[in-house]
Amino acid sequence: MISAIITAAGKNRRMREDFKARRMEIRHKLLLDLQGMPLILQTIKNTLNAGVDECIIVLGHFSDEITAVIDEFDDERVRVTVNPKINVELSESLLNGINKVKSDYCLCVAADQPTVSSETLKALIKGLFKSEKPENTISILARGKTGYLDSAEGLGMPFACHKTLLEKYLALHNDNLNPILRKMADDGVIFYGIPARDDLELININRYDDYLKVIKESNL
Repeated sequence: MISAIITAAGKNRRMREDFKARRMEIRHKLLLDLQGMPLILQTIKNTLNAGVDECIIVLGHFSDEITAVIDEFDDERVRVTVNPKINVELSESLLNGINKVKSDYCLCVAADQPTVSSETLKALIKGLFKSEKPENTISILARGKTGYLDSAEGLGMPFACHKTLLEKYLALHNDNLNPILRKMADDGVIFYGIPARDDLELININRYDDYLKVIKESNL
């Protein structure tokens, strides 16, 4: 059994800045249209199609607005949880999700990563079990070298791992993700890098130009 955690709790700050600079109507990036559906629903769709048994969406800022859209997604595997505190680091959002999952292994995805294909997410899950110690392994989307990695520098979501491994570090470190991954690597956690299908899979849609690039080049 595999659980998915999708983090969608951010402030939308950089996208709001871009909308203001362009004198456009301010919208939440996760609700922008991508191939006929809100961006966050594309991420959820890709994640569910990777074969997960449940999908926990972690919300914070703008939770009412985002929940209204997620409620349109008719799949009993999808559940929403809202962070008790709004202004938190990514580690706290992930920990909130970890505390809600039912399975031992988790696939962790950022909501603003709709271009990561179901095939790549499946590969992340399979990558865990290429290790002799899957309970001590992070299978992660590579930003360069693939296979077994000697560093977590520059890495982030999506990734798959055993929930107790991640829970241990999230509970100790209130921070963004990369410093926590670097600490895990320093402690001997195994990192296995999965190649991206293309450069679009490496994009987090933070800025309006990111969104325009995805719209122009995506085959979703």
